[in-house]
Amino acid sequence: MQLYHHPFSLDSQKVRLTLEEKGIDYTSHHVNPLTGKNMDAFFFNMNPSGKIPVFQNGSHIIYDTIETIQYIERIAEKVSSGGNNLNLSSRVVVEWMHKIQEWDAMYFTLFHVPEKYRLYVSKFLRRVIIARMAESPDLASAYHCKLREAYDTDDKLKITEVLRRSENHLVRLLDEVELKLGETSYLIGEEFSLADVMLIPVLARLELLNLEDKYINSRPNIADYWVLVKQRPSYKKVIGKYFDGWRRRKTLLKTWCFIRVRSMLRKY
Repeated sequence: MQLYHHPFSLDSQKVRLTLEEKGIDYTSHHVNPLTGKNMDAFFFNMNPSGKIPVFQNGSHIIYDTIETIQYIERIAEKVSSGGNNLNLSSRVVVEWMHKIQEWDAMYFTLFHVPEKYRLYVSKFLRRVIIARMAESPDLASAYHCKLREAYDTDDKLKITEVLRRSENHLVRLLDEVELKLGETSYLIGEEFSLADVMLIPVLARLELLNLEDKYINSRPNIADYWVLVKQRPSYKKVIGKYFDGWRRRKTLLKTWCFIRVRSMLRKY
């Protein structure tokens, strides 16, 4: 089994947490969207949307995050039960998975990145897409869609209402989670579930953006929950390894240096 992902990616974190929690072995392939690696012809042929993660098991390829997680769950349950009496996630768990997935973190994240860095990366990625169009004319129409999407994203980031809607959606979600965690240790009950797998990366993103005081610490039940889940080995391997303490600066600096060097080389 192959997973094409990156530690920055919210959906990649959800899938990787599932793989770690279920004890499924896989081969990891880093595809960094900030450096345009998701636009390389090999990856683009596999997934023309250019989005990560992509999960591959033989000839079976999955792009959808929840579908991937449920597929991994079925594999794990078949292995543990010998293929009989599968004990899959309950309807309530699945409902929470979809509820959490409905919040799109992209615009929220970009609005909280300093504009000069955001514009620099955006310009760099548009140049990458144009270069790939020239290199792979058979994929030109798909690349053109991504280029239009990049310009559309830049335009939407000029509209404050886009941020307001994203923030309101997040607040409603966190307020509901806060109420639920007032009754149980984890999101669904006293045992960790795939609903928690979906929630952890959302909280990690808020912490990465230095917004934990506003969104996490202001909600005591979520704050206690966040301390609890950060002790899990899966969190430490998938997220903490890259974003706890000094590792956060190292991870971000590595990507930024790559973009700067590539941009400088293009000038000569």
